[in-house]
Amino acid sequence: MANTWDELIQEIKSRLDIVEVVSEQVVLKKRGNTYWGLCPFHKDKHPSFAVTPSMGIYKCFSCGEAGDAIKFIMKTKNMDFKDVIIELADKFGLEVPKSHKTDGSTKELKDNMLMATTVAAEFYHDLLLREKSDNAKMALDYLTKRGIGTDIIKKFHIGVAPKSYSTLYDELRKDFSNEVLEKAGLILKSEKGGFIDRFRGRIIIPIQNENGEFVAFGARALEEGQAPKYLNSSDSLIYNKSRLLYGLYTAKEAIRKEDAVILMEGYFDVISSQAHGIENCVASCGTSLTAEHVRLLSRYTKSRRIYLSFDTDSAGQKATARGASVIKEVFEGLGDIKQFDESYVATNNDKYSCEIRVIAPPEGKDPDEFVRSVGAEAYKMYIENAPLFIDFRIDSILKQKDNYKTPQERAQYISSIIPVLCEIKNTIIRAEYIESVSQVLGIDSSVIKSEVESYERANSPKPERIVKNVTKSNSILQKAQKNLLSVFLVPDNHFSFAQINEMMSDVAFDDKILIIVKSTIDKSICTVNNVKELIEHLYTEFVDNAEAQALLPELIEHAQSYRGLSDEEFENAIHEMIAKINKCKHIEEAKNNKELYKGIDDNDPEALKLQIQLRDKLKKIRQKSEMN
Repeated sequence: MANTWDELIQEIKSRLDIVEVVSEQVVLKKRGNTYWGLCPFHKDKHPSFAVTPSMGIYKCFSCGEAGDAIKFIMKTKNMDFKDVIIELADKFGLEVPKSHKTDGSTKELKDNMLMATTVAAEFYHDLLLREKSDNAKMALDYLTKRGIGTDIIKKFHIGVAPKSYSTLYDELRKDFSNEVLEKAGLILKSEKGGFIDRFRGRIIIPIQNENGEFVAFGARALEEGQAPKYLNSSDSLIYNKSRLLYGLYTAKEAIRKEDAVILMEGYFDVISSQAHGIENCVASCGTSLTAEHVRLLSRYTKSRRIYLSFDTDSAGQKATARGASVIKEVFEGLGDIKQFDESYVATNNDKYSCEIRVIAPPEGKDPDEFVRSVGAEAYKMYIENAPLFIDFRIDSILKQKDNYKTPQERAQYISSIIPVLCEIKNTIIRAEYIESVSQVLGIDSSVIKSEVESYERANSPKPERIVKNVTKSNSILQKAQKNLLSVFLVPDNHFSFAQINEMMSDVAFDDKILIIVKSTIDKSICTVNNVKELIEHLYTEFVDNAEAQALLPELIEHAQSYRGLSDEEFENAIHEMIAKINKCKHIEEAKNNKELYKGIDDNDPEALKLQIQLRDKLKKIRQKSEMN
């Protein structure tokens, strides 16, 4: 247990995994000992954002943003340092020292909201199972017709909300304030004054977050003509529908095991599928698929194999296209989307960032209806044979060929397939697709090939000019000083911090930021035991100093060039850098003195005396420079 604020910070840092932290916002791919992704701080089309777990840091080599796990959270969530520490302390179950606790904190409110939603979920569930509500039998009859029995009801904690206006409120007001219940989305202000239940006369589907906590509810209408059909909790301190997927808590182990996830549209699609053994499925909570949803899923499937299983009607097909577009946007720059099955011969260049497939049974039923009427085994067959999204798109377009009769209509129709063919990067596979499409359409393949090439030329992206975030001049002297300072951050050398400090005791840094960093290192080396701890301590010290924080990754990068040196080589490297710094300073001083010498007024009575002094000084500087 941490007794002080500094101890709490160090305890939190020891528990943070920077790859895990960054993966919540950025899809990462491992190359060697480094993870790469698209930078979240600028419009990045090619992975320039690097995460180095051994050092606990990230750095973008395009825009220059850099830092540790805590700074990443601060930047991406727009939070200050103290709030991040308090939030992480809550996450890890650590006590915050009284000196840094905030009265009426957000944490306390969130805790109470989570308790209230948990009690509400249990209350609704009990009303259904024990048939304590006047509409419980109607709800059970409805669920039975959908093939949902007691076991499934218990697994998903399904409940029922009575028709009356304040049944839940009357129960929960004994233990929770109106503020907590209202912010948790359980009650609403009545037009007549007072409060009423938000959900009334509905089947209640509790929504759990990744940790299994009840954070919100989906409510399905029970009576004919009751509108809306589905009523969902609004976003709150404990619930964000754009970042949460229904069923993920019960599906995540199956997703890992299958190395694949099935995205569905509705709560009952997921409930029926999971209940019948198709356990790796999830659904968005009353909203379209978002980039946050996709990034969340990418943490559970290494291959990033994503199946889209939406309704097969027009709206469902639009949702499929929209969902695939979001997925492709998230993985853009990390490699091509998988564009062919293993039946084709792959080349070394055929590396893909994710795989999108579409499950579309010809019966036109949604997953829930299909599983109940046709069976889970039949649905699993469609999963096994699900086409890649690109095949699904091409097939969907080709099925419409008989709907276009006139030459103008056919020309416009054929133009709709050209952008899809352009997405195929493998030239051999593209040629095969062009040949197949031309045979189905009865058009010479050379014509389609020509159209594809023309479209590609017209739509090739222009090279993006990236302006790097450079805040300092890169003079030889400054580079030498940075190199020297970086030796403190070499992880595998055999010299202590005190020994390194002794070797450079006579060096005076002349850059403002370097002076600050060196001074902070001097104060820190008595309290830290290794390089990793020193880096963590420096990031904490410079939490409000953007220039110093930006310099640290650069120093860490310089330090890598001194790894693996013998003790003698390491010591010689330090002496060489010191000699180079002194030489640069002597040259600079000589240059300044020459300018001063030339600027002396010959009519000044003191001019001759000053010239002699400067001449002697220049001579000494020259001799020192030659010695070095």
